[in-house]
Amino acid sequence: MSSFEPSRRQALALAALPWLAPSAQAQTAAPTPAQTVAPAPAPAPAAARPPIFVLNSLDATISQIDPAAMKEVRRIPTGKEPHHLYLSPDEKSLIVANAAGNSLTFVDPASGDVQRVLNDVVDPYQLRFSPDMKWFVTAGNRLNHVDLYRWQPTDAARPMKLAKRFDAPRTPSHLSIDTKSTVVYASLQDSDELLAIDLAAQAVRWTIKVGKMPADLYLTPDDRTLLVGLTGDRVVEAYDVSAPQPRLIKRIPTGDGAHAFRSMGDRKHVFVSNRVANTISRIDHTALAVVDELPGPGGPDDMELLANRQTLLVASRWARKLSVIDLASRKVVAQVSVGKSPHGVWTLDHAPRL
Repeated sequence: MSSFEPSRRQALALAALPWLAPSAQAQTAAPTPAQTVAPAPAPAPAAARPPIFVLNSLDATISQIDPAAMKEVRRIPTGKEPHHLYLSPDEKSLIVANAAGNSLTFVDPASGDVQRVLNDVVDPYQLRFSPDMKWFVTAGNRLNHVDLYRWQPTDAARPMKLAKRFDAPRTPSHLSIDTKSTVVYASLQDSDELLAIDLAAQAVRWTIKVGKMPADLYLTPDDRTLLVGLTGDRVVEAYDVSAPQPRLIKRIPTGDGAHAFRSMGDRKHVFVSNRVANTISRIDHTALAVVDELPGPGGPDDMELLANRQTLLVASRWARKLSVIDLASRKVVAQVSVGKSPHGVWTLDHAPRL
């Protein structure tokens, strides 16, 4: 098991962050001998913050990280090639999609303990629940299909039932579902296309050509604008999807290898990782413009934003690290060693996703 021991400089930087700052009680000066002070009651123990999870896609493990010490505490085994993860509708399980293992690993999001493994789920690379929690959707990146499952939590043995499989050549990569649970969008990475599926009708609405190597998708909170990260380019494309047929409205320059999105939780800004440029751009999606740029070392991929909205966690794919970025200083303040090809990153202590 690998771990990260912060250097003195990194430790000082971490201590300055709001989520690691000592309590006000600890900062109070000690009384002088002349003072008479009644013994203070013992402070109640602070509630432990939930762990951070990083999927090591080439190790078939999850790195569990203590957020207070910013140190890996254990490796949790999964199926082969865990790439993405999503919280279950009851918020009691973190579901890890093991693409090459054809399985889902259910993990307790508070403790990291494995709850169960669901086998015979074919090529689950990306996964999403519809907001109404009726549909569970997976993208089969290796086998070129998008699967639509009915979510049936009352069936403990098989909580999901395949409703329909859609051919999706070539290489369906990422998914996004609108807030009304009516349509799922899928990027087709190797055919440079975008696919829309009507959930109620269980039918394809449309397929269009887009830019080079589309990857992650971000749908704005009003469901009108879909952002597409182009890993084969240096831009994010913005499409108006409010009409029956989508329309390209802008190409937003970000950086080489525009790849994954994470909302800032303010319904106005979204981060995109530029995996080749080793940067992260902050986009104002109301203006469709980049308003800030951050460092993103080691091939930045998936991101998570802590609930304080001041700390961005980034899977540094090629460096085998979790990078911690302080948004106030716009600097990388720590890196935690994890496994091979870290991809998904997640914690319960997160900011809103819209």
